[in-house]
Amino acid sequence: MKSITIKGSKRESVGKVATKALRNAGMVPCVIYGGDKPVHFSAEEKAFKSLVYTPNVYTATINVDGEKILTILQDIQFHPVTDKILHVDFYQLFDDKEVTMNIPVKLTGTSPGVLNGGSLRFTNRKLKIKALPANLPDFVTADISGLKIGSKLVLSSLFNDDYTFMHPENTVVVQVRTSRNATVAADEEETEATPAAE
Repeated sequence: MKSITIKGSKRESVGKVATKALRNAGMVPCVIYGGDKPVHFSAEEKAFKSLVYTPNVYTATINVDGEKILTILQDIQFHPVTDKILHVDFYQLFDDKEVTMNIPVKLTGTSPGVLNGGSLRFTNRKLKIKALPANLPDFVTADISGLKIGSKLVLSSLFNDDYTFMHPENTVVVQVRTSRNATVAADEEETEATPAAE
């Protein structure tokens, strides 16, 4: 999985007054959990642009005063009016410890059902998986080239040895449903295939 680096500085004080002063200076108060003890730091708001405002998922290497800590984004709080980032929680990653993340699904191939006028329903655009940090994928690939009208792709067909899905095996990821145009096209095909009665 791709990683971005965020440069931060340790916070000496974590009280409300200090936190407000940080935000007024364009900084975001943050904390890293998962290690021996929480690490409180702050970073410039613009440093989170590539991590937050994207459909992609990344790990984040937090450089706190020279100490690099590999993490994932756990939670983020926005101001209800201005949408400014108020606080960010990270979770520290360890090479030998599995972690759970929501990973985007990437569709590949062309569905014959869609070509025949069917409607593609992409019901699960992200899937929760559990894996060691080294095995975290950028995305889960789902091949829809075998989906005809009325067909569905379930989770059991996407199994991978590198990670475990945290959903039931019969979870529908994507399906092709009948649309009005598809029904008309199917009727026309059936009419053409049936010889006229003499």
